[in-house]
Amino acid sequence: MPPIVERRDIEAAGRALEGRLRATPLVEDGETGLWLKCEQEQITGSFKLRGAFHRLLQLTEAERQRGVIAASAGNHGQGVAYAARALGIEARIVVPAAAVPRKVDAIRALGAQVAFAEGGYAVAEAEGHRLAESLGAVWISPYNDPAVIAGQGTLGLEIEADWGPTLGQGGAQVFVPVGGGGLAAGIGVALAAWRPPVRVIGVLPAHSAYLHAYFHHGSMDAVREEPTLADGLAGAIETDSITLELARSAVDDMILVSEEEIRGALRWACRRDLVIEPSAAVALAGALRGDAPHRLAVLSGGNVDPSLWEDIRRHAQA
Repeated sequence: MPPIVERRDIEAAGRALEGRLRATPLVEDGETGLWLKCEQEQITGSFKLRGAFHRLLQLTEAERQRGVIAASAGNHGQGVAYAARALGIEARIVVPAAAVPRKVDAIRALGAQVAFAEGGYAVAEAEGHRLAESLGAVWISPYNDPAVIAGQGTLGLEIEADWGPTLGQGGAQVFVPVGGGGLAAGIGVALAAWRPPVRVIGVLPAHSAYLHAYFHHGSMDAVREEPTLADGLAGAIETDSITLELARSAVDDMILVSEEEIRGALRWACRRDLVIEPSAAVALAGALRGDAPHRLAVLSGGNVDPSLWEDIRRHAQA
């Protein structure tokens, strides 16, 4: 049986999305030699736009008329809202009660309706599924969908085109933040045939280590979730998610970073005038710990809570 998402699917997504979003910059940090894929400069401030837009482009006219529903801590919701507005589709986003207000305001500003769920992301996702079924709307998963994964994988095509020509001898590592696993799986598939080979490493907050547990042990039963700065990566993964096995086959390793490492990566970015959110700092923390001659961190988003960023700025300047 062929993989659920193949390189040709990602290439097709790239063609479909051409002109609809930004090809984000790739920059090198002069002090450390670390390369940074600056997806925080995407239109909605996050990579989530890629998968959401590609998924909505696959809808039939009848499905577009029914509208779409998604659950999100913020970034996926903004991506769905932006794409829905561009395509003339009604969108409703279910968000956890504790979602970052800036992200919720951005979803509303893009024209989507917002419904709050009293609980964490898992509760919001369950409520989103219930609403989609009761209203007859199309459910747009943030990760458990081949079209979404193919859209996220277009980021890997840009990395290949922009970073590949700069590489010399020695190993190369690409560090990708992991929540549901769609971005890491998509990038892993996109870069699987790259020569010389590059290792794609998924990075998770230790306080929400679901896919790390599945990758290394084949089960998520022992995971005990704790609050994490990286709220965009938090929450359990659907047990039937296609990303579980796809990430296992397409990603070379999964590692964990601590809350202090996440804060340290945020301060590192702040000192370089890079505004990133904690989910992006997770990948950066992994890359700063990396050991290959060539390392790249995917800065997945920049929609950070202003009060948190002010706290980071004070500590970065201390």
